[in-house]
Amino acid sequence: MLENRDYTLIIDKSGSMSAQDQADRKSRWEVVQESTLALAQKCEEFDPDGITVYVFSSRFKRYDNVTSDKVTQIFEENDPVGRTDLASVLQDALDNFFARRAAGTTQPNGETMLVITDGEPDDRKTVMKQIIEASRKIDRDEELAISFIQVGDDPKVTEFLKALDDNLQEAGAKFDIVDTVTLEDMKGLSLSDVLLNAVVD
Repeated sequence: MLENRDYTLIIDKSGSMSAQDQADRKSRWEVVQESTLALAQKCEEFDPDGITVYVFSSRFKRYDNVTSDKVTQIFEENDPVGRTDLASVLQDALDNFFARRAAGTTQPNGETMLVITDGEPDDRKTVMKQIIEASRKIDRDEELAISFIQVGDDPKVTEFLKALDDNLQEAGAKFDIVDTVTLEDMKGLSLSDVLLNAVVD
């Protein structure tokens, strides 16, 4: 299932990502950079075109066909600042997926989106609605998978991610397309391990 699949990485670059609370006094942003590199290298094995990478805070920016040699440049061009406007970037990523699907250019095994965030989104309701709507547009659940990965230890984020994982089908989602990884789940694993597990899962 890993081959013939597209991968999109959506990275939170809100101000709190500069917090230096990771191992070896690294910032969340530095740890995410290392993990993005590991992920890009892994995905190149299955998808030589590279992955799609978004960085977002109050606004977002999209990078297409990112291979491992482009990761450093993305992190040099962006610094953690601003809010956590997840709804706008998620909408763009979903629109992009469905536009490619309509044009027949998606991979036969679908797409995995990995969202790395340390903050609660500015608009929780819209994010939930977007995922529910996306689940209703697909024909089989493996066509689209969205994994949310928490960096940092904000209990509000853990609670929101749990709600995404557990409550969307009750709220009308056709398939359970969300998987979440909280700090608890990550005990003993590096962020790189978690990202690779999410891809392989």
